[in-house]
Amino acid sequence: MTPEIPIEQFEIFAGGIDHPECIAFDQRGDLWAGGEAGQIYRIPQDGKVQLVTTLGSFCAGLAFSPNDELFVCNPALGIVRVQASGELTNFANEAAGQKIICANYGLFDSAGNYYVTDSGNWKKNNGYLLRFTPEGHGEILGGPFGYANGLALSADEKSLFMVESNTDSVFRFAIKPDGSVSAPEVYATECGRFPDGLTLDAEGNLYVCCYASDEIWRISPSREKTLFAWDRNAILLGSPTNMAFGGENFDELYFANLARMTVTRVKTGRKGQPLANQKSPKKLKPRPTPL
Repeated sequence: MTPEIPIEQFEIFAGGIDHPECIAFDQRGDLWAGGEAGQIYRIPQDGKVQLVTTLGSFCAGLAFSPNDELFVCNPALGIVRVQASGELTNFANEAAGQKIICANYGLFDSAGNYYVTDSGNWKKNNGYLLRFTPEGHGEILGGPFGYANGLALSADEKSLFMVESNTDSVFRFAIKPDGSVSAPEVYATECGRFPDGLTLDAEGNLYVCCYASDEIWRISPSREKTLFAWDRNAILLGSPTNMAFGGENFDELYFANLARMTVTRVKTGRKGQPLANQKSPKKLKPRPTPL
């Protein structure tokens, strides 16, 4: 299958990042990334990487709350809140009395609820879908799953998508009015090898990063699956794990390349779906000085 976008159209946005697993944009349009040794980087649109702080161990998913607070999934520490100054606060390492084995990825809805995957252990089928209320109360929404991974939330916030990496599948949950979720529906299968991260565009197309096959798949609302991009040489897409829409016109897709030390990007021809913090009014306060 020929990719929709040739790899030659991709470019390196920023380099010198210690094997980034995840990226996320703040309200200002600065990109944040996590590193293998716990680094938290801020990258303005000039691509010049700034080290803000370090957690001391591998950083997985990054997500901004509606108030533009950064939350980081760190398998060794659980979930950590990171201030723009670099100050760290432990947010959670358990939910409903159950210890989080491997906090992997989180995202916020517009009300401030924080959905998180606990991947569990590889091939042990002990992963869970969690949610924390704005007050910090944690609950288990579903599981066990086979290495629960990336998440995406539909624009109307009625559907939650989740990767199950063990089975190369994407699940969909219906979010009920009381906050609970339905049993998982298999939304897509054979999504490359080791699907990892998800994101949505404004048209409702779901994008899937594939860590082991260096490719990106796009799944339409009618579930038609298209090969969006593939890097035979694993240079501009080198074990891509997560992605985020950004850029001046919000039509560029940025990729964290876990096997490389880069964040790459490409113009998609489609606008992204804004995340919870990107829907909020801009709060352009002066930047604190990193610790």
